Amino acid sequence: MSATAEATDVLHPSDEGHAHEGKFHVFVQLAMILAIITGMELLVIYVPMPHWLIITLLMGMSAVKFVAVIFIFMHLKWDKPFCTILFFIGLILGGGTLGALLLIHSADASAPEGPAYEELG
Repeated sequence: MSATAEATDVLHPSDEGHAHEGKFHVFVQLAMILAIITGMELLVIYVPMPHWLIITLLMGMSAVKFVAVIFIFMHLKWDKPFCTILFFIGLILGGGTLGALLLIHSADASAPEGPAYEELG
């Protein structure tokens, strides 16, 4: 490889802005897709369907939006795989903590007891 070719492969800090220019159209296209999915979510809410189907459709569309946002807007698509692994480790730990807290607080043993709470319930 010649010295000229190596020099063109190196990305200078001043070129950082130019690197994002190519992604501008990707960001705009993704924003349009997210807006369409959001419109579909609103439509699903108002169309008479069984509740299980509504919940399933909303969760599916939310998952698609979540993955699109983290990979495109959070730049995980263009980052090193290690950053993606770190993100998902944090996501799994956070989801596990949320699930554990929901289980703890939904248990009957955690219900408050005492005269003040008996009047309410």
